[in-house]
Amino acid sequence: MIDANGGALLPGLHDHHIHLCALAARNASILCGPPQVTNRAQFAAALAAPGAGWIRAIGYHESILSGLPTARELDRFVPQRPLRMQHRSGRMWLINSAGLEELLAKAPPPPGFEREGGRFTGRLFDEDPWLRKALDSSPPDCSAVSAELARHGVTGVTDMSPHNDPSMAAHFSKQMQSGAVLQHCQIAGALSLADAQPGPWRLGPAKLHLHEAALPDFDETVQFYKAAHDQGRKVAIHCVSEVELVFALATLEAAANGGGINGDRIEHASVASPELVTFMHKLGLSVCSQPHFVAERGDRYLADVEQRHHPDLYRLRSLILAGIPLAGGSDAPFGSADPWAAMRAAVSRETGEGRIIGGEEALSPEDALALFLADPEDFTRQRRIAIGTIADLCLLDRPWGEARKRLLAADVTATLVSGRIVHNRINQAPIQSVTRT
Repeated sequence: MIDANGGALLPGLHDHHIHLCALAARNASILCGPPQVTNRAQFAAALAAPGAGWIRAIGYHESILSGLPTARELDRFVPQRPLRMQHRSGRMWLINSAGLEELLAKAPPPPGFEREGGRFTGRLFDEDPWLRKALDSSPPDCSAVSAELARHGVTGVTDMSPHNDPSMAAHFSKQMQSGAVLQHCQIAGALSLADAQPGPWRLGPAKLHLHEAALPDFDETVQFYKAAHDQGRKVAIHCVSEVELVFALATLEAAANGGGINGDRIEHASVASPELVTFMHKLGLSVCSQPHFVAERGDRYLADVEQRHHPDLYRLRSLILAGIPLAGGSDAPFGSADPWAAMRAAVSRETGEGRIIGGEEALSPEDALALFLADPEDFTRQRRIAIGTIADLCLLDRPWGEARKRLLAADVTATLVSGRIVHNRINQAPIQSVTRT
């Protein structure tokens, strides 16, 4: 029995787009990009870490050093220790000379290693599996980040890492069975994920990570969709530019022979013109958005994105009005893992410097909450609290009428997953179980 003292009881929140292992790895990483690091002096100070062995840095953005540094440029900051630094997009690693030497001594260079004039630049594109193998690294323990999510009221996650395969599924199974991961897990990833040994996780969409600078073959992409559908899976397509979204919609239309697909997902839909919104609706697509990027990156968007696209950035309200099922995800560690921060951004549409992006796209607090109450299997459905449903619950310390004005994770006072308390800061005597007869 829990005396909730009038606090609101909500269904547990679901993060529909997260990278759990990358989020766990962040705890052993140095932050070297905005908003923590914004200039060259701060960058140098961040990398001046004592110790030996590899330095793992994350969050770099071109604004820090006016571009993507080469290995030789990184040597000016870290000349002796091996350094690998992840770009904020998650697509690229920037490696210094000591790091290059160590990696290339262990494994032949993959296609993703950039060369100029026959020399490796230190820029490594889309080769995370190769990097893990060269470093002989194992997936990290996720217990700390899972506990953090529980404190936010999160009872379920969809891991959207495109390289998830049977070996990663086995890791998630162990993490869930040991209690390190407290949440229900749906796992998206490669087509091979469908061959994984069954576990406590659920099979999610087949993930396709598009890159505008190197789009895949059109016909091969269509075949990827069809293969996923033959497995009974939806597809989830990473689209952060207009070009990527146009390519995704054209290939999806070809795969469906002009008909609807119902439930295939666009991840991010970062830049979506009204015409493309209409096209998404025609194809029966859903969208998983990250509204907190407006708060975290909005000022950089206003500087970097063409002005004509400013109204198209991270649309919310217009997607709902167009009849497109919409859900929310954090994209952590590339964004904040706090769903309440995403809700606040969805309501305010305010950047870090207080500017407004697409004010007409703002949601009510209730609609912002609904982004994280969508059913991960079908965004058209909202999870409810009802007799007979699984007890995934988020208890607040105040009524919703007060909480809706704040939208703070600090208001979460208890989180239950399948009826088991996984977070508890209730100020009362120990909670008791009661059996009714």
